[in-house]
Amino acid sequence: MKTYEQINQRIESGRAVVLTADEIIDYVDRKGLDAAAAEVDVVTTATFGAMCSSGCFLNFGHATPRIRISEAWIDDVLVYSGVAAVDVFLGATQLRHNDPANMAYPGDFEFGGGHVIEKLVAGKALQLFALSYGTDEYPRRELRTWFTIHDLNQASMVNPRNCYQNYNVAINTSSRRLHTYLGQLEPEMANCTYSSAGQLSPLLNDPFYETIGIGTAIWLAGARGHVYAEGTQHSPTCLRGADGVPREGAGTLALTADMKKMRPEFVRGVSMRGYGVSLALGIAIPIPILNRDILRRTTVRDRDIRAPIVDYSRDYPQRTGKSLGEASYEDLRRGEIRVQGRAVRVSSLSSYHKALECAERLKDEIARGDFVLSQPLQPLPREQSCRPLQIREEPR
Repeated sequence: MKTYEQINQRIESGRAVVLTADEIIDYVDRKGLDAAAAEVDVVTTATFGAMCSSGCFLNFGHATPRIRISEAWIDDVLVYSGVAAVDVFLGATQLRHNDPANMAYPGDFEFGGGHVIEKLVAGKALQLFALSYGTDEYPRRELRTWFTIHDLNQASMVNPRNCYQNYNVAINTSSRRLHTYLGQLEPEMANCTYSSAGQLSPLLNDPFYETIGIGTAIWLAGARGHVYAEGTQHSPTCLRGADGVPREGAGTLALTADMKKMRPEFVRGVSMRGYGVSLALGIAIPIPILNRDILRRTTVRDRDIRAPIVDYSRDYPQRTGKSLGEASYEDLRRGEIRVQGRAVRVSSLSSYHKALECAERLKDEIARGDFVLSQPLQPLPREQSCRPLQIREEPR
């Protein structure tokens, strides 16, 4: 048994033994579970992929004369201004003004909120155009200026839902091509797609949220951040397999960090043809090895993780709850699975290579003593389901 205090002391003294979730599997095979649990202090987990439920709060500071922003656009992308005078919120999936979207299906969605966030983190110049109705203390009614992230007082990424614990494999049984947030799906089950780092993914290495909770320190695109809440649609009451590994969506995390400290290579705007825009992020989360059971769960392998195969032509949009079977991440990463007796080619919308780079970066920071762990202030819920939206008539 170890404590957070003991592990942090080892980190600060430069004596911590840190391995990635990719490395720990073979390490435990060689050393044995008990010996490895005594030696290893931290296992780093990570993921890299599109995370639509992301965004940021920005504070511009006050112009002369002052303005209380009521409407605003950054590089022609609408931001939400229903907060204080010069605070705005930019969502990753917001489209650029006058984007034709899917009016001429499928739309290209070349630029949106995720691309603005990418430009911000990269230190590029962006244009702010703001309007106001004018007040006695905020008399300015219009403002147009150029700025970079260095001109802002604060640029805080605040993401309501990241790091899905598991997710669907998308397939298309219809006779027409589909354009989805999981990519292009060809007719008659000609291909399928998925998005997860599998055995490297944070919540798959901590299936019961024993170490990842509210207040947990994280590595968000190179910046030290933390889990500030359960993620939206957090649904841990789910079908689980061996050692509690979810066989469907399950848990999610709400994350925040300072954008001024992020690395541009781990923050990328994404255009999804026929669907919209998004933001790809690199996220790494440390798991303290407090005991042998926590260590054992970090040795989960792709072959042990199964995801539901869902028809996005009918079962997903109509919420039927049906699946066409399951696939292991071992088979998904090989590039081919079998569905109803047929071989189907597979592609991934997440990058295992980039996720591993994130895990390695966090491992190096911990090993150097630059990143200490934080004990959760509150655990994530372990029993909870996600409610659907009920369409009702107006009450009388």
